[in-house]
Amino acid sequence: MTDGARYAKIVAWSDEDGCFVGSSPGLILGGCHGPDEKAVFAELCEIVEETIAIYRNEGKPLPPATSGRDLANLIQAA
Repeated sequence: MTDGARYAKIVAWSDEDGCFVGSSPGLILGGCHGPDEKAVFAELCEIVEETIAIYRNEGKPLPPATSGRDLANLIQAA
């Protein structure tokens, strides 16, 4: 398992943007976007791993993991 697997990744269609938007709440602000859902998810996974590498290179602690926290139900309840 990679460290990136410890962070939830969300890819959702955005009517406003007219494309799929990928994000990883708690780890990165923003994310990536594009017309192909699978390509956006693949790019998002790369961005998450790159972000973790940046944290490590800068000697910063990683944010708390977000996977396994039932994020989808927490979002629905908000």
